[in-house]
Amino acid sequence: MRRKLAVLLTGLLMAAGLSVATGATAQAAPCGGTYTIVVGGMNDPTSSIFTGNVSQRVGYSAALNSQSAREGVNELNRLIRDQRRLCPGQHAKAIGFSEGAAVVHIWVTENWQTFGNVNAVLIADPKRAAGPGAAGLAGQWYSGIIGAPLAGADNFFGNVPTVTICTDDVICDSTAASGWLGYPHNHMNYSFNVDHYSNDGNGQWFNGVFIPR
Repeated sequence: MRRKLAVLLTGLLMAAGLSVATGATAQAAPCGGTYTIVVGGMNDPTSSIFTGNVSQRVGYSAALNSQSAREGVNELNRLIRDQRRLCPGQHAKAIGFSEGAAVVHIWVTENWQTFGNVNAVLIADPKRAAGPGAAGLAGQWYSGIIGAPLAGADNFFGNVPTVTICTDDVICDSTAASGWLGYPHNHMNYSFNVDHYSNDGNGQWFNGVFIPR
C-alpha cells in the first residue's frame, strides 16, 4: 500500500519522469541590481524554465523526494551566501516553481534569521498552507511517505517578504476546481519571467486575487 501511494504521489505532484542533475553552472554575478536566483521544479535539474534577468540557476537532482529537496536547499543556500559575501549590500530575490518553490520555501523558513535583504516568490508551492483553499499536496496525509523537509505545509517565512502564487492548481491547492484534469494546463499557466515579480511583495495571489500578508 505504501509503495502504491508513493508511486501515486510521484505522478501527482509535478511532471512525469525523473532526471539526473547535470547541475547549473555557478558563477559570480555582478553586484549591481538584484541578484535573482531561481529553482525549477521536478524534472528541471538546471532550473531552465525561468526567463528574464536571471542571475543564477540552482542545479539539483529535481527528483520527487526529500533527499532531492534537501539537496536543492543546500545548493540554494551555498550560492546565495557566496554571492552575498562578494556583494554584501545587494538585494537577493529567490524564486521557485513547484518542487523548486518548496525548496525556496524551506530555505526561507530555515534561514530567515541569518539572511536579510532578500525576498521570495513561490509559484505553485506544494507546501502552501490552507486558507484560502486547501493546502498544497505536501500538506496532505500521504505526503508523510516522502518525509521532511518536503512533506508538510506552512506559511512561516519569518520577516522575509514572500509572495505565494496559486491559480486553480492542485499542486498548491489540493481541492482546486479544475482537479487533475486541469493539471497539465493549469500547473504551467504562470509567468516564468522573473522580471514580472517585485522585490518586496508580501502575501499571496490566489485564483487571481491578491491577499496581503
